Order: sequence, then C-alpha cells, then structure tokens
Amino acid sequence: MNVALWIIQGILSLMFLMAGGMKLFAYEKYKESNEKKSGGRGPGISRGFTIFIGICEVAGGLGLILPMATGILPSLTTVAALGLGTIMVLAAIYHLRRKEPAFVPIGLLVLAALVVVGRGVN
Repeated sequence: MNVALWIIQGILSLMFLMAGGMKLFAYEKYKESNEKKSGGRGPGISRGFTIFIGICEVAGGLGLILPMATGILPSLTTVAALGLGTIMVLAAIYHLRRKEPAFVPIGLLVLAALVVVGRGVN
C-alpha cells in the first residue's frame, strides 16, 4: 500500500507541478491553449486568479512529496492532497459549467482522495 501511495503521489506531484508551472511561468501560452480548447465559450478566468491557482498547484505538488520524503511534518502531505482535491472539485465545476469535459479534474480528484485516505490514517 505504501508503494502504491508513493506512486500516486509522484504522478499527482508531476501533474500539478507541470500544470501550475505552465500557469505561472508560461501564462501567455497557457491562455492561448485554453482559448483554443474552449472554442469561444465565454470569458476565462483572470490572469491574477490563474497565477494564484498556479501557485497553489505548485505548492500542493511539492507538498505531496517533500514532507514525507524529508520526514518534516509528514502530515502536511495529507493537507496538500486535500487542498489539491478541493482545487479539482472547483475545476470540475468550472469545466462542466462551460460544457467542457471534466475527466482530468475528476481523475485527479480521485487520486488526491486516495492519498488523503491512505496517508490520513497515521
């Protein structure tokens, strides 16, 4: 079970570090890609809010690995997974309201929930 949780944490961490990094460090490319995918379904989110989400995703991605790997406050891994799960609930709602597929946020939510349940029982 421990190995499976580490694999899930690693996958989630990479996904959120990439997604958050894109929002933080390549905003114009992210915005362009997002506009193509949405097909003109209304306004997206503001630049400031996008950067805030990117910061949260990068922090959460680091929080999934570093606390347990270093042994410093390992309970923060559960908190990070819970926070990322919350972001994915909101992302799924956002995409569904825009009539876009929400498979990725829902899948990441399930993986984050597995980490919360698996690591939350200490």
